Amino acid sequence: MPFSVLAAEPVATASTAAAPAVSSGVAGQLTQLVFGLLLVLGLIFFLAWLLRRVQQAGPAGKGQVIGIVGSRALGPRDRLMLVQVGNEQILLGLSPGNITALHVLKEPVQVPGTEKPTPEFAQRLLEMLGKDQKDKK
Repeated sequence: MPFSVLAAEPVATASTAAAPAVSSGVAGQLTQLVFGLLLVLGLIFFLAWLLRRVQQAGPAGKGQVIGIVGSRALGPRDRLMLVQVGNEQILLGLSPGNITALHVLKEPVQVPGTEKPTPEFAQRLLEMLGKDQKDKK
């Protein structure tokens, strides 16, 4: 009998010694899982941001036949949009599940602030910026 008591004692000691190792293994796995999840979520947000940037940097004027000239919200889900198609402008009414052409304008509406700067203006602006940078140094 004394021999069986000695044999049972190391088993009990081994099981109590293994318990902290198992719990630290679970904590390590849980930490690894959380960091992996955060990495995947961060990658998703980064790719969404990158996709938006790439779409905005696409060709703005080249090859674009349809463009939005202006927009006005009429309510939480309804809006008016003025769309340029070639040389024609169309006023559209948008509501959930419905787009209606309200009016085709005979003469295009000139929206202030859409004119591109002339090369002379751009050159003068660069000269002024260059002078300001030289003055600061």
